[in-house]
Amino acid sequence: MAFDRLIENIVRTQNPSVVGLDPKLEYVPQFIIDKQVAKHGKTLKAAAKALLQFNKAIIDEVHDICPAIKPQAAYYEMYGYEGVKTLYKTIRYAQENGMFVMTDGKRNDIGATMEAYATAHLGLTDICGEQVEAFGADALTVNGYLGTDGIAPLLEKCKQYDKGIFVLVKTSNKSSGELQDLKLESGKTIYSQMGDMCEGWGAECMGKYGYSGVGAVVGATYPEQLAEMRAQLPHTFFLVPGYGAQGGGAEGVAKAFDANGLGAIVNSSRGVMCAYKKEGCDEKDFAKAARREVIRMKEDIISYLPKVALPE
Repeated sequence: MAFDRLIENIVRTQNPSVVGLDPKLEYVPQFIIDKQVAKHGKTLKAAAKALLQFNKAIIDEVHDICPAIKPQAAYYEMYGYEGVKTLYKTIRYAQENGMFVMTDGKRNDIGATMEAYATAHLGLTDICGEQVEAFGADALTVNGYLGTDGIAPLLEKCKQYDKGIFVLVKTSNKSSGELQDLKLESGKTIYSQMGDMCEGWGAECMGKYGYSGVGAVVGATYPEQLAEMRAQLPHTFFLVPGYGAQGGGAEGVAKAFDANGLGAIVNSSRGVMCAYKKEGCDEKDFAKAARREVIRMKEDIISYLPKVALPE
């Protein structure tokens, strides 16, 4: 399954972290913006071109030391069709450089609509009998709170095209507990029940390293729940947002991992993209600053883990 490839990338790089490429123009160095505005004016095209140049430079610097990227679709959609084109090109460029790509779209619907989302992001679109890959990411974040009706179409694509999904379970935002921490009549929390559902959904698409093609989003800002979910969901791979800018630390996120230093991947977005601002270095050194931050993050996280290795 798809997460086998992600796990192999993590072991190869000895790095269980993912760079969130969620770019806004305010994150992009001015010299890049000026170049594109000079060519295309103050247009959506100029903005999208600037984002793509920014993304490619970061990918060039980190692809050998980082296993994956996670582009958040909203940051591309805000620049219209030109931005969506940049999302597509970013996915392709990262994959060409050996990186695993998880699109952060948090899609959620049922029936034919969810089938369309699944086809767009994970499958092949039929064009008069020709099968064409629309976006072609390796994995997609999804919202499972509509139940199995919203997940089943994705499972078919995961099995057919070797893809994965990450289902929202315990999210990193402050108000997540308003719903997710509520208890059901069984005494289980809603997030715990969602975790169990992920285990069930994943049973039909197991990988060779013990993890299924159905992962879970479990935030770094709640380390106790991370530990709880790791023990409860032995076959579910975790995507862990909230490290760094949102307050999650390496000691806490270590609770998401198994005895082989696997089972999770930790996201950092602004921390990497805006590393040059934090450092106060020349803006033309932004990509190398991103690399330095990826290395710092990697070393921080693995200092709390056993050696990252494939299970025997």
